[in-house]
Amino acid sequence: MPNFKEDGELLEALARGLLVIEAFDRDAPEMSLSEVARKTDIKPATARRILRTLVALGYARMVNKRYLLTPKILGIGAAYSRSAQLEEALMPELRRLVNKFGDASSVTILSGNDIFYVAHFSDQKVRRISAGTGVTYPAYPASMGRVLLSGLSEIELDRYLADVTLEKRTESTVTDPNELREIIQTVRRLGYSATTDELFYGVTALAVPVMAVRGDIIAAINTSGYSGNVTTKDLIRDRLEDLRISADRIGETLLRYPSLRHSLERP
Repeated sequence: MPNFKEDGELLEALARGLLVIEAFDRDAPEMSLSEVARKTDIKPATARRILRTLVALGYARMVNKRYLLTPKILGIGAAYSRSAQLEEALMPELRRLVNKFGDASSVTILSGNDIFYVAHFSDQKVRRISAGTGVTYPAYPASMGRVLLSGLSEIELDRYLADVTLEKRTESTVTDPNELREIIQTVRRLGYSATTDELFYGVTALAVPVMAVRGDIIAAINTSGYSGNVTTKDLIRDRLEDLRISADRIGETLLRYPSLRHSLERP
């Protein structure tokens, strides 16, 4: 949460309301009042008013004393998708990659210590852990995350490594900060990142940066497949050139969509 005492123009009630909405996820699709208050660290009385407001507006519903979101909440995300023209700007290249190689392809940005999916497309037959627009995962074990981290300055990278909690998501996950720093520096030099079974078992992925006008990394795009079918060497040999072409095309496309470009850029 931002420091509301430093900026009197910030509306704390709105920030808490959004925090409550974001608290509902795959692991907690419905919650009691006390669970919402505990998960968001908001006082129960305040959480109750927020939930009652969401119910009154049609964004939430209470069933058996438990709250859940309604489909109307999708309209909030759809407003961004329409205004930023995500479909026209990003999806053609994701579809091209999936049509050529199968499997899945995504675009993410760095959000705090996580990657945030802004676009995703997959082959219906692919065996994948759930991924999709709006999903977040830790940056450090993901190919796209390492590409995005490679765009940080050394000071920013120091800050990230000091702040992030490096946990073993699989037996292959790198959690040593010094080793991770070396990996990120290698990604910066090579211009791509490839991982196998680090974020999830069964996922092998290759990612490259999408560059902004100034040459900064604005986003990352990947191609991924089931680890039993492909290796990182396969992806680098067969898909790296096409992935870089898609990244360049998206970078060029963003010039025609300034609202989307500005929304993706790091503050």
